[in-house]
Amino acid sequence: MNTPAPAPAWTVGELTVHRIDEVPLPEATGPWLLPAATPEVVDQVPWLRPDFADDAGVLHLASQSFAFVADGRRVLVDTGIGNGKPRANPAWNDLDSDYLTRLSAAGFPPESVDLVVLTHLHTDHVGWNTRAEGGTWRPTFPNARYLTARTEWDHWAAADLDEARQQMFRDSVHPIREAGLLDLVDVPDEGTTIAPGVRLLPTPGHTPGHLAVQLRSGTAGALITGDAIHHPVQLAHPDITSCADVDPRQAAATRRQLLASLADTGTLLLGTHFPAPSSGLVVRSGSDGYRLSPAPGGSGHHPEPRTSTPSA
Repeated sequence: MNTPAPAPAWTVGELTVHRIDEVPLPEATGPWLLPAATPEVVDQVPWLRPDFADDAGVLHLASQSFAFVADGRRVLVDTGIGNGKPRANPAWNDLDSDYLTRLSAAGFPPESVDLVVLTHLHTDHVGWNTRAEGGTWRPTFPNARYLTARTEWDHWAAADLDEARQQMFRDSVHPIREAGLLDLVDVPDEGTTIAPGVRLLPTPGHTPGHLAVQLRSGTAGALITGDAIHHPVQLAHPDITSCADVDPRQAAATRRQLLASLADTGTLLLGTHFPAPSSGLVVRSGSDGYRLSPAPGGSGHHPEPRTSTPSA
């Protein structure tokens, strides 16, 4: 087996944040996920090229996690798509990636992880919660507490789920709850601290209980987006929404508020679906938009994407 390249990492004060690559997403993901981000719109945002879009206006996206150690606790934010799981989206179906090898190579073998933060309960953020063992799905991180917002859990518990989402809950969410590893967190408007320097912020809209993860060490800060921001094109056009947003209007309002709070502060933005370099500083641009200014660290490349077409 080939040894994976070192995980890209960023220094945030005394914290080191590692990007754990899962897979790049196929070219068809952009038009499906962000239909208003047309090639014409992308063409008006030249700073997206070459990292975040190609010359034809096709958006680049990826699936990845972030891992770090805070106050001695080993934290993983989101767990991607997962391997060997039946999925309606052909780009995610029966995936076979070396994610766990990459995670271990970065210094986070599964048994060492203390906290898993789930920004929300969508299929591409909970997949590595579990892995197949002995014909059943068992927690991948058996010594960790898995955290998500109580608002998020309550929303899906009351929803009429289609078969694809029921399958996701069966193989990736219910097993960790049945193992007693899932903690539901009440997250007030001002956020809540889960470890020194690690704060969960409510960022509703994509889902009702969606969370972003704020990091602080000394005078340095970072924010992990989850799906509050899917792609840097949404900095230039914060009102571009996702086909997967539960409440698109709320999602756009949350994104505007979030970007306004980050702009020109020197806070590192780390995008859960941003392609390499996956990071940058939010800078005001024009009357009502922003751009992503390069930040040191985090260089690296994803493997070649699948060519499958996504589906809802």
